[in-house]
Amino acid sequence: MLKTLYTRLALGLFLLLLAVGLLYTVISYYSLREYSASVNQELHRDLAKNLVADRNLVRQGQLDRSALKELFALYMTINPSIEIYLLDLDGSILSYSADPAKIKRKQVSLEPIQRLLDNMKRYPLLGDDPRSHDRQKVFSVTPVPSAENPEGYLYVVLRGEEYDAAETLAHGSQVLKLSAWALVVSLAVVMMAGLAVFRLLTRRLSDLTRLVESFESNDMRQNPPITWRDKRPWVQDEIDYLGVTFDDMAYRIASQIEQLKDKDAQRRQLIAQVSHDLRTPLASMQGYIESLKIRRDRLGSQEQEHFLDIALKEGRRLNRLVDELFELAALEAQEKQPVPESFPLAELVHDVVQKHAQAAQNSQLELTLSGDPDLPAAYADLAMTERVLDNLIANAIAYSPAGGRIEVVLGQQGGVPEVCVRDSGSGIPEQDLPHIFDPFYRGDSSEAGHAGLGLAIARRIMALQGGDIRVENRASGGASFCISLPVQITH
Repeated sequence: MLKTLYTRLALGLFLLLLAVGLLYTVISYYSLREYSASVNQELHRDLAKNLVADRNLVRQGQLDRSALKELFALYMTINPSIEIYLLDLDGSILSYSADPAKIKRKQVSLEPIQRLLDNMKRYPLLGDDPRSHDRQKVFSVTPVPSAENPEGYLYVVLRGEEYDAAETLAHGSQVLKLSAWALVVSLAVVMMAGLAVFRLLTRRLSDLTRLVESFESNDMRQNPPITWRDKRPWVQDEIDYLGVTFDDMAYRIASQIEQLKDKDAQRRQLIAQVSHDLRTPLASMQGYIESLKIRRDRLGSQEQEHFLDIALKEGRRLNRLVDELFELAALEAQEKQPVPESFPLAELVHDVVQKHAQAAQNSQLELTLSGDPDLPAAYADLAMTERVLDNLIANAIAYSPAGGRIEVVLGQQGGVPEVCVRDSGSGIPEQDLPHIFDPFYRGDSSEAGHAGLGLAIARRIMALQGGDIRVENRASGGASFCISLPVQITH
């Protein structure tokens, strides 16, 4: 029964209200007694003095003992709530109106008597009750026969035994019942109001719980059927903030799950493609070597040389593919980090173009360098940048037909140096453009021997250096690959 937050809050509220109600009852009870005593003492503070004057207790400067006895008998009949005592100057009880069998004290303390006589407005002030060894009550007192010639005190206990009995009876019947009903009604009203408020507060927590359960049962998809922003598009308090934060967290979790799924699919595809690309040169090498071994005595020297050249070519191709695999894996794992330095990009591009000039000439291609030679100095890894340029120019040579033209153009955009390699091939099909930098991706126009790792390596290198690489088809035909490199920021 205590599993829900609402139930626990309701129980906590009930216990809190019960404690507050009991505390209020106790405080009210004692406060009422204090108030009643104050009122009683205020109303009867001159009672003892008036008794002396009205009943002629003093005659010719002396206390009339017979009149005092008549006073005791009279007030025991007409006002049993008070008790009258005659004290000497030491506080000893000389005579009294109460039942002698119930008197417990022979003497009362004079300290509260003197304090009241010094200031008659000091109340409530409690004095000793002769009927008890430890109880104290409000009283009225006056010196007798007079304040100028005191022989003792007329000590009047205002709330005597009869008053206590009547008060106990009243409390036992009406007051306690009224107090109990008032407490029960107050607790019930406040409890119902508190439960209503708690329901309003916990309802949103229940909605958030259902939202979390829905997200979980929905296999943590990126687009859950209901979000907190759909229910409450504004943020008001901590619960709303928690709901909005959950929306963001759910979106990130779903996105990461989708990314993991994509990565897993890419991994499976990569394994399949690597297996295919490794199997092809291995099979070719094995086939030619086996043919050479079996038919060596029937093959001429030129045929044997041809078989060995093909096997060696496939071995080099396999070696290049394995090197690219290791290079891409190192880049993806960030084991290979760039060491940036400031260098003139135009000089590096000129050197790379000269390096590939012979290969372009052998393929009957024209390789040119143009653009702005006064580029800002690039701030990147020199060797990695050269690796990217080698790949782009080598690809342009491989995909351009004989008699074509390859342009390497220097430029800048917004102070950032840029190099574009433009070929005169058939271009890249539009459906292949979004995937051209994916590892092992093969478009329909790709040559059979292309493993598809060079551009993936180039993109990863540019990302590590804080640069960028992009591709687009030229309107005049062919493709244009452009790289941009960061510049050193000086403060």
